[in-house]
Amino acid sequence: MIIDAHIHTTGRECARDVLDALDAAGIERGVLLAPFLSEGYSLDDADSLRRGNAHLATLVAGHADRLAGLAVVDPRDPAAPADLRHAIETLGLTGAKMVPTGWFPYEDRVQPVFAVASELRLPVLFHSGIFIDGRSGRFCRPVFFEVLREHPGVRVTLAHLGWPWTDEAIAVGLIDRIHGIAPERVTFRFDLSFGAPPPCRRETLARALEVLGPELLQFGSDCFTPCPGSEFAERLGWLLALLDELGVHGAARHSVLCGTAANWLAPCADVPARQARAA
Repeated sequence: MIIDAHIHTTGRECARDVLDALDAAGIERGVLLAPFLSEGYSLDDADSLRRGNAHLATLVAGHADRLAGLAVVDPRDPAAPADLRHAIETLGLTGAKMVPTGWFPYEDRVQPVFAVASELRLPVLFHSGIFIDGRSGRFCRPVFFEVLREHPGVRVTLAHLGWPWTDEAIAVGLIDRIHGIAPERVTFRFDLSFGAPPPCRRETLARALEVLGPELLQFGSDCFTPCPGSEFAERLGWLLALLDELGVHGAARHSVLCGTAANWLAPCADVPARQARAA
């Protein structure tokens, strides 16, 4: 089984578009993000994000076995906590995607959104690392997300392994492993929607596998729908080739391709170890 844990929607796709593309690439399940980067949507326009979340809810409805939907909210907006709650409890979405642009994750003003995510025990995907479009990545260093440990119900994935701050990302993720927290209960996981350019990918992945283990790493294509299955297959192929080069097979390969993401998406019955640490 393969789970693609990082797929952008644009507001122009239908469920059939997405499912057909995933089928063509041999991907059984996709985690879709509400549109926020395409025309008509913006992180600076809360109304557009609400429209995007509603679109995503329609897109994934009836396909829970194949598609999970992450609402997009801007924590700077005072209405964002209520918007997130509405997206989960009324629209039926699964979790959230947030992009630190104009805010740092440790700021007091954004903690109310994280508190709602903790209460609802949500999987949350954050952009981390540099932006490919040239926007400043200064808000997105992995260490800035350590504040999420104060919200023990949240299950965090940091995208792109925080590149170019990959060692910093690995250090953030290592803390729970040092303290013996089971992989399904850790605060931080990392997706392999590569921020690192091709010459750096093998070394980056090898270090993450050696230090964090495959149980904290998951595949993400970072594709934008609608797109052909060949685009998903190409990006999956980049990862499969690296796993082959590094001799990653069996249970370790299963974790990277689906196991880690499946644990991230499935709420834990309790989080006693993390609550104790947070206190």
